[in-house]
Amino acid sequence: MPFRFTFILLSLFVFSTLEAKNFSYWKVHQMPKSVEKDYYIWRLLSQKSTTKQEARNIIVEATRLNKKLKTAYKAKTGLTANLPKLKAVKRGPVDNSWRARSKANKHFKHGLALLKQGQPKQASGYFDVARRAYKKRYDVDKTLFWLYLSTKNKVYIKALRKSHHVNIYTLMAADTMNARYPKTITESLWKNKISDFDIKNPIHWAKVKHKMKAGWDLDDLADDHKSQETIGVYTYIKAKASKYTDTYFPMPYRDAMKDMPKERQALIYAIARQESRFVPASVSRSFALGMMQFMPFLVKHIAKQKGEKVDLDIMFDPYKAIEYADYHLDYLTKYLHHPLFIAYAYNGGIGFTRRHIKSHKNFRKGAYEPYMSMESMKNAEAREYGKKVLANYVIYMNKLGVKTRIFPLLKTLATPEKTDTFRK
Repeated sequence: MPFRFTFILLSLFVFSTLEAKNFSYWKVHQMPKSVEKDYYIWRLLSQKSTTKQEARNIIVEATRLNKKLKTAYKAKTGLTANLPKLKAVKRGPVDNSWRARSKANKHFKHGLALLKQGQPKQASGYFDVARRAYKKRYDVDKTLFWLYLSTKNKVYIKALRKSHHVNIYTLMAADTMNARYPKTITESLWKNKISDFDIKNPIHWAKVKHKMKAGWDLDDLADDHKSQETIGVYTYIKAKASKYTDTYFPMPYRDAMKDMPKERQALIYAIARQESRFVPASVSRSFALGMMQFMPFLVKHIAKQKGEKVDLDIMFDPYKAIEYADYHLDYLTKYLHHPLFIAYAYNGGIGFTRRHIKSHKNFRKGAYEPYMSMESMKNAEAREYGKKVLANYVIYMNKLGVKTRIFPLLKTLATPEKTDTFRK
């Protein structure tokens, strides 16, 4: 999601340039329990017309208390928000997969440290231990690539080529072998829209997620939402139904981007796919909104810059989301010219990105660069986000008719005049 600024002024007056909707207690009360309802609870708490009693009644209906909910509740009631304790539910076997992944991560990081010390043979041993411990395909692909870098054994590249996953590692494996990129799916659906589903309504999306959790047949549920307007919902469910062995790269709302350069179109698609999988009414646990996952403060900031008065819910309109994303990217691309660095800034902020790339340790010429700089970033969210957006960008550039390979893009990262204005 776009970086969360910490300016106090913006957080205090988030609705000052917005034409805020009014929500009744009963309207919010009747919503199904979900993160989307949590967002509307926050909206209700932020209204002057909401009474303290209504606030006390509605807060217990939240699924989880984030900082926004706690702050709004405190401001309204003077009390600290707490959710009722749930009765212990007898569950199945405990999932300890996170322990295995944590241990694998430690081995992977140790391998990187050994490479920095000039010990590739020892490093490869740690990478191999991590590979065997990882369960997710993306993590396995990562270790296969680093096994290749540390050993120069092409058996690891050949193993990467067998992966169904589309990521920077499988793209780099394809470039290494002068091969085609992994298969992706971009459907053009004949039906324009479906009835009884509003793509701009987060509660409609919440109900679909409830059905997925309740065990509905996913292929049938996807077919119920098979239209061009709902292609984000459709491909989201189809990917889940295939256990993510089918890789969808939809290209909706082309008419909103027809006057943009192909590079900007690819960048918006790349970010939207990572942020929301093109679900227009997406809401995150921190209340990032819409297809492009804008934080409320940033909606307010851009609205002010554009001289508009809008409600936060406008971000659930995919066309408005694209418009605001294009505006925000105009700002970021004044300073950053490489899709990887732009992705870092979109997620972690331009200040964070400037500090990272200006460090003498990062994105300079040297052994295992730029890969080492990409893997060594301490901000794990921005680190993985950047890699995934970059892979998306390469795929979408090709889909838009611009032949693009990942290796040339990576080679420019150590050349400041081609990537940013901060290192000149």
